[in-house]
Amino acid sequence: MSFGVPKHMSLESGEGIFLVGDTYSVLLSSEETSGKLGMVEVLVPAEAGPPPHTHLNEDECFILMEGNLQVTAGHDEYEVSQGGVVYIPRGTSHKYRNLSDTEPAKMIALFTPAGMERMFREIGKPGIRGQLAPPVDFADVEAMGNVAQKYGFTFD
Repeated sequence: MSFGVPKHMSLESGEGIFLVGDTYSVLLSSEETSGKLGMVEVLVPAEAGPPPHTHLNEDECFILMEGNLQVTAGHDEYEVSQGGVVYIPRGTSHKYRNLSDTEPAKMIALFTPAGMERMFREIGKPGIRGQLAPPVDFADVEAMGNVAQKYGFTFD
C-alpha cells in the first residue's frame, strides 16, 4: 500500500491556474498524497469571491495568509483575518468574499479527500503563482457548471 512520499514546496513552486478571476496554485495534488489531501493556494482579487456552493465529496479548510475575508458557512458568518482558519464540512453551503476594495487576499485551501484540484486543472488556464488572474471570464463560470456533477459540487 502506498502512502505517498514527503514533498517540499518553495514559495516559487506550485502549478498556477487562472480561473474565474482567481489564481489557484496547486501545492499538493491527489497523486502526491495518495488521494488523502489536496492543497491549493488561492489569490482572491479585491471585492471578489465565489457564489454559494456546496462540496458533496470533501471537507474543506481555509487558512488565511493575507487580507480579510468574509466567510459564510451554513448559517454562520465569519470575518476572518490573517492567520484565521475556517473548517467547512462536506455538504455545507459556503462562500467567501475579499473585504478589501484594493488588495488581493491569499489563502490556503485544503481538501480532504483530494481531487478538487483536478477541476482547476481541467477547466482553468495556465497561470503564475502569486500573479493576479485576468478578470472573471464568464466562459469559466459556464465551464464550472458543466463539470460540477463530475467533481461533486453544486451552486446554491
